[in-house]
Amino acid sequence: MYLTKSCEDGYFKQGQLNPYGNIQLSPSAGVLNYGQGIFEGTKAYRRDDGRLFLFRPQQNAMRMQIGAKRMCMPSPSIDQFVDAVKQTALANKRFIPPPGKGSLYIRPLLIGSGPILGLATAPEYTFLVYACPVGNYFKSLMLKTGGTEPIGALGLENSVEISLFGNLSNTFQSNSCGSLTEKKRDENLSSVASIEAPESTSEKMYCGIVSPTPRTGNSESKWDFTISATSVLLSTTPAASGTILGGVTRKSIMDVAHDLGYQVEERLIEVEELNNADEVFCTGTAVGIAPVGGITYKNKRIEYKEELTCKQLYSRLIGIQRGVIEDKRDWIVEIE
Repeated sequence: MYLTKSCEDGYFKQGQLNPYGNIQLSPSAGVLNYGQGIFEGTKAYRRDDGRLFLFRPQQNAMRMQIGAKRMCMPSPSIDQFVDAVKQTALANKRFIPPPGKGSLYIRPLLIGSGPILGLATAPEYTFLVYACPVGNYFKSLMLKTGGTEPIGALGLENSVEISLFGNLSNTFQSNSCGSLTEKKRDENLSSVASIEAPESTSEKMYCGIVSPTPRTGNSESKWDFTISATSVLLSTTPAASGTILGGVTRKSIMDVAHDLGYQVEERLIEVEELNNADEVFCTGTAVGIAPVGGITYKNKRIEYKEELTCKQLYSRLIGIQRGVIEDKRDWIVEIE
């Protein structure tokens, strides 16, 4: 794993690779007491010709910088971030699975490691990167041709308190805890989706849906994106600001949709629209893109059978990552 610490001027020293292992932290470390920490996630892939590459690591570096600024933390430069990810991937290249069998998940961490008892910024920060080989994110699902088996999702009604603070636009360490709900475990669902109603009594859901007819955008919309073609409309979560994470995979899927001829817009989705949707899917670094087989909301289960649009987007994205489809946007960074 790669590790470096910040200097007094806020810049990070030249890091070095170390054997993977525990790190020492003071009980009064800023990350332990006040949650001053950010994580990122990216992947290294192996192609058929044996070459290794990363997918848009600069985007993760920029997102960490944005989050660090909000958390009053120094952050590594984009070049320093990408170099650390490259070094970690090369040091663990023997663990990168064969093409189509998985990837090397790479987890950069930025934490307030210095001791601070009073509520203040930490006096020292640690930037580290470690890695682990992974297969399909949902362990109970097996990869099929063109994508994954549908996953289940659950709509919750208690996310307003969190979303009003607008802390979900970056990968802060506390943001993933909401998915560890008892209800998720009790119902054995694969994922949890959040809803909120900060501006009106109408409940909004963070999801991606495909409707049977095209729809025009609303100039006042401020949430996620919609992809519409001549006979298909794809709507997703609100725009990446405040309560929506600016996901790298999410942005990539939007660009892929453009390439396939879809018209893309970002807007808010009413929960009621789920009843009329043909498809629902989710995206993320870990999962890639996966269709949702059904959503449980207020004890009502809505099933989805279609997966055509999801598979089309998945196939295009994977094709670019594996080098089968031309990378016209310079998304791919080869590890030399």
